[in-house]
Amino acid sequence: MPAGLGFLKYAMLYELDIENIAVIKRATISFSPGLTVLTGETGAGKSIIIDSIMLLLGARAQKELIRMGERSATVSAVFGGFSGDELSALSELGIAPDEDGMLFVSREFTPDGRSVARINGRAVPASTLRELGAVLINIHGQHENQALLNPSAHLTLLDMYAGTEKLLEKYAEAYAELCKLLEEKKALSIDEAEKERRVEMLRFQLADIDGAKLKPSEEEALEARRLKLRNLELISRHSRLLRAALYRAEKGMSAYDLVTRAIPALEQLREFVPGADGYIERLYNVRSELEDIVERVADACGDDLDVDPSEELDRIESRLDAIEKLKRKYGAHIKEILEYRAKIASELSALEESDLRMAELDRRLDEARAKVEEAAEALSAARKEAAERLSAAVTAELGELEMAKAAFEVGITREPTYTKRGIDAVEFLITTNPGEPPKPLAKIASGGELSRVMLAIKTVLSRGGASTLIFDEIDTGVSGKTSYKIGVKLKNLAQAAQVICVTHSAQIAALADTQMLISKREVGGRVETEVTPLDREGRIRELARIMGGAEITEKLLMTAEELLDSGK
Repeated sequence: MPAGLGFLKYAMLYELDIENIAVIKRATISFSPGLTVLTGETGAGKSIIIDSIMLLLGARAQKELIRMGERSATVSAVFGGFSGDELSALSELGIAPDEDGMLFVSREFTPDGRSVARINGRAVPASTLRELGAVLINIHGQHENQALLNPSAHLTLLDMYAGTEKLLEKYAEAYAELCKLLEEKKALSIDEAEKERRVEMLRFQLADIDGAKLKPSEEEALEARRLKLRNLELISRHSRLLRAALYRAEKGMSAYDLVTRAIPALEQLREFVPGADGYIERLYNVRSELEDIVERVADACGDDLDVDPSEELDRIESRLDAIEKLKRKYGAHIKEILEYRAKIASELSALEESDLRMAELDRRLDEARAKVEEAAEALSAARKEAAERLSAAVTAELGELEMAKAAFEVGITREPTYTKRGIDAVEFLITTNPGEPPKPLAKIASGGELSRVMLAIKTVLSRGGASTLIFDEIDTGVSGKTSYKIGVKLKNLAQAAQVICVTHSAQIAALADTQMLISKREVGGRVETEVTPLDREGRIRELARIMGGAEITEKLLMTAEELLDSGK
């Protein structure tokens, strides 16, 4: 921990471990509180470290990031020092630090697109990593400067500052209900002629189905009866044969008769046949079984074995044909036809009662619009109040970033109709010269000015936000004097949050509490990136390189030392 920073208390990233990502074979980086800068030549791998952190926090994993020839890549990190608010936010996500108050986060991904994320050893979806990232880390990359040129992003930033989560939630519920009711009204408000055509068609279909008087299991019963009637001669012949063989025979004796004669014969042999009583009982049982079988077969075959089946078969065929026609029109089987009947009956009822429903719907729409208007006005009022504070706060921050004559303004106008986000349209405006009217950032801000505006906004938004702020080349497009001002701002930010910055500016690097050199070396014929924490001498030499390029002279080293000492 850098000297003088022991009093700081905020959650922070303690350690980052990267394996097999791009040119990084393996790198373990230990972070400290305060302002940490990452410096090194272009292409050394500084931005890859930022990309790795983004991967760890749920960014889309692209197979091109995996080091060539490797089967997987891994990023892991250790976080700790959480405040009460941060612990509450983590608890809402179902996440808790271990007994030492630490959070271990890792993500491994393979070339086939699969990835496994873990928090304290427990597997979690990538969406949980993104939610975790929103609590712990705020990353500002160069692309965010371009986001400032898009007014659609401005409303989100204003809401972050205003803390409108509850108001937005209330508005969103009211707006969703209004949209639902409007869809219902649209469905009811069909053309009257089309409505009448639909009503007539539904009435016809209902009459068609109801006229058949269908029963759920009717078709199966009819098919079973048809099968029996078609085989009536066979059933009659064999049922009579069965009865004659087992129970009553017109000529000769049946099995029943033979068993009946066997019983007294066995009774005469009682004293000569051991167990004869048991055998006699079994014969009685056999006789009863024969009688039962004959009765059951007779019941199954029915009493219509001697009737002419042709008339009933015609009636069954006619009924099945009628059912088949309905199936072709309304469903694959009777159950589906009856379900369809219930559906169209409900639709017909709704159409016939649409006038009454429309009146009720209009009443509910009036109530819903009133709720949306009330919620939107409350949301708008909160935004307008916050817009004034944000305008003043960002303007003050710009004054400390060599833009003393600039005035930042959050412009709020009303949308022509309600949207998912309310009734407000928000656009950030700025004037860089006194007397000039404020204009959209996209029209007057240069690249360097955009960097400073974003830093000013980040500075204001960071109060109460994520405890680790990461800036990727925030100094792009600015001069040395302005870089120093940016460095001072970053250092001030580091009093309330851990700040990590990738920079090419010697002025910013000199103000850091910790400086790390990102460099490349060749190992076994392949390039690898390594991360080296710099001591005082190392920092002086790196500052000299940044200021002077390839040739480092004694004069440059002296200037670098002076710059480093002035930053303390």
